[in-house]
Amino acid sequence: MCGRFALTISSADLRDVFSGLDLDDFPARYNIAPTQPILVVISGEGREQGSNLADRRAVLVRWGLTPGWVKDPKDFPLLINARSETAIGKASFRAAMRHRRVLIPASGFYEWHRPSKESGERPQPYWIRPRQGGVIAFAGLMETWSSADGSEVDTGAILTTAANSAISAVHDRMPVVIRPEDFSRWLDCKTQEPREVADLLQPVQDDFFEAVPVSDKVNKVANMGPDLQEPVVIEKPLRAPEKQRPDDGQLSFF
Repeated sequence: MCGRFALTISSADLRDVFSGLDLDDFPARYNIAPTQPILVVISGEGREQGSNLADRRAVLVRWGLTPGWVKDPKDFPLLINARSETAIGKASFRAAMRHRRVLIPASGFYEWHRPSKESGERPQPYWIRPRQGGVIAFAGLMETWSSADGSEVDTGAILTTAANSAISAVHDRMPVVIRPEDFSRWLDCKTQEPREVADLLQPVQDDFFEAVPVSDKVNKVANMGPDLQEPVVIEKPLRAPEKQRPDDGQLSFF
């Protein structure tokens, strides 16, 4: 599961990572939460000879996917994550998996290790970032919900997979990361069916991320500064569990 993430890279660097991206400047965001606008990258019209059309476009969507067939979002759970193993078979995600796959740029994400209730310990947040730094791209889905009065809201969700052995010490799920060499395949919904990109929906290798314990300041959405990512010392270093537990949970913020 991914309930908070950050995007702090400059827009200039982001344009370099997502070659051909049409993108305006934006501020660094250290505590992106559900229901907030998130930046997603979608396939553009493609470059034609003599054309200035961009290969990819950046748009803002509301984090929390609402399928087009939903009548009233207030009566529907906020789907911030989609399980990659079952998304193609779920009514909420089936159409987006086939027609509206997106990339979600991030500098990393936050996750909480939740001890057993018997231990009496409080959940410990971690800032999980790529060891090599820079920006990564989560696999994402996008849907546009239309109200009865004709207004539209673009919405999105992050695809998750089973955590690798390094991250499973914190949580049993993690976002799917799409490599730069696979950006085009993932975004190509015209010729690449979901089954043809299923191989991309795997955990990254164990040494890709590092999990840094941080303070509980990140728990509050109002806290938005770089101090959220400052390391803290914890008494009990985590160890990966022998067997991961399934997690079917979704968050509702309505």
